[in-house]
Amino acid sequence: MKRYLFPLILGVLGTAILVWLGVWQLQRLDLKEDMLARIQSRIDAAPVPLPANPDPSMKYDPVTVSGMTTGEEIDVLSGTKEQGGGYQIVSGFVTDDGRRIMVDRGFVPQDDRHAPRPPVRLDITGNLHWPDEKGSSTPDPNLSENIWFARDVPAMAAQLGTQPILVVASFVRGDAQGVQPIPVAIEGIPNNHLSYAVQWFMIAVAWAGMTAGLIWRIRQRKY
Repeated sequence: MKRYLFPLILGVLGTAILVWLGVWQLQRLDLKEDMLARIQSRIDAAPVPLPANPDPSMKYDPVTVSGMTTGEEIDVLSGTKEQGGGYQIVSGFVTDDGRRIMVDRGFVPQDDRHAPRPPVRLDITGNLHWPDEKGSSTPDPNLSENIWFARDVPAMAAQLGTQPILVVASFVRGDAQGVQPIPVAIEGIPNNHLSYAVQWFMIAVAWAGMTAGLIWRIRQRKY
């Protein structure tokens, strides 16, 4: 019996830890789904005029702004399933009360990137946003070509000479100049906890199987 003890303890302990990791991921899944539901409720709330001093705690809040684009823009490398590669157009925007902010007007295909987009009056409904897109591996923007690889609100504001406020348009009234709005959506927020849980449970099954196989081999030994 002693020869079974160590592999049995190792097998039971390892399987228990792996199952616990799977359960932990399921618990995190519940928390993430609750968080996504709360974000969706904020996105879907009734829009209000742009607050006086927006800050990142207001991320996803729906707002309305009216004013003029400045004709200055930042082109963020992007793409859609329907149209393939292209750019998100982030424009400087002067509101009717004189505030300089930024508006993510939406998507243009690659071929329309250099189409003229002079200053135009727009009434925009959208959501405040502070995207967390820039990582350690994200290249710095190519300023000479005006190509950015992530939306970085402080850096874009410095480039366009605006406040660090970004409104992502969901509806535009006026001449959209061929730019298709891409509203803020929870689909872009990663939620992989279910797949992680399945992986941990599969590893637990494999661990238990290897333990059973090892014990079977021990039983087959002849002394």
